Amino acid sequence: MLITIFTPAYNRAYSLDRLYESLLKQTKNNFEWLIVDDGSTDNTSEIIQSFVNENKVSIHYFKQENGGKHRAINKGIQVAKGELFFIVDSDDCLTENAIDRILFYYEKIRNKEKAGGICGRKALFNGKIVGVGAFDPIISDSLSIRYKERVTGDLAEIFKTSILSEFPFPEYEGEKFCPEALIWNRIAQKYQILYFNEPIYLCEYRADGLSAKIIKVRMKSPLASMDTYYELLTYNIPYLQKFKAAINFWRFAFCSKRSFTEKMKRVNSFLFVGVLLGYLLHLKDVIYTSRN
Repeated sequence: MLITIFTPAYNRAYSLDRLYESLLKQTKNNFEWLIVDDGSTDNTSEIIQSFVNENKVSIHYFKQENGGKHRAINKGIQVAKGELFFIVDSDDCLTENAIDRILFYYEKIRNKEKAGGICGRKALFNGKIVGVGAFDPIISDSLSIRYKERVTGDLAEIFKTSILSEFPFPEYEGEKFCPEALIWNRIAQKYQILYFNEPIYLCEYRADGLSAKIIKVRMKSPLASMDTYYELLTYNIPYLQKFKAAINFWRFAFCSKRSFTEKMKRVNSFLFVGVLLGYLLHLKDVIYTSRN
């Protein structure tokens, strides 16, 4: 059974070595490394070609016009050969036993009708687990694991490739960012995930990464941000979280070029209560981003 390790790359030639070395050290080699280069202008292609020339792991490389990580993921899903699809960013890497643990846990749910995949933990390079909250192996989904089990922090999701094909990322014209949570939450309405409390993914949060500049990124992609928070309101989550989603909807709605009338077409009474606080946060974001 093949796993697709998928890496979206954009001007990260300097960090790919570490990920490559972690793939060489895997205790099992049931994987392909699929890289979609999102329009890099550095020497990413040359670095990857040097890996290909070594012929130590199966590598497939594609380059496309810069359009954002979500478009790179959509391309990757189209060409992936693996039964499972594991997104591993270009500046991160895997633990040596990652593939082995993925195969171990996936066999437990592989043939279950509603199984969408599995999920392990991310850890920093010093070994500290990202986020808080622990669990024994548990069948859940991306919403319940957050709002019922109260697990925080980035997780290492591995989905069935066929299921990701059912839920492609929307591609909004002029926007280069779409939150992964938008798709993970949609998947949660139909499929479940086996979560296991073992680190399989090592990461750091760089100054040039999405996490470090997420507010500015969301401001430049307001439609994707609005849809993410709007859909949260339709799910079975605590009312406090719905209120926060309503505020954040408006926070980024004010970045959209759509008229206020167009925005109001989607608004119910619950969502409308967040407009004032959302506007105040929007003003705060504008001031902050103008200074940084």
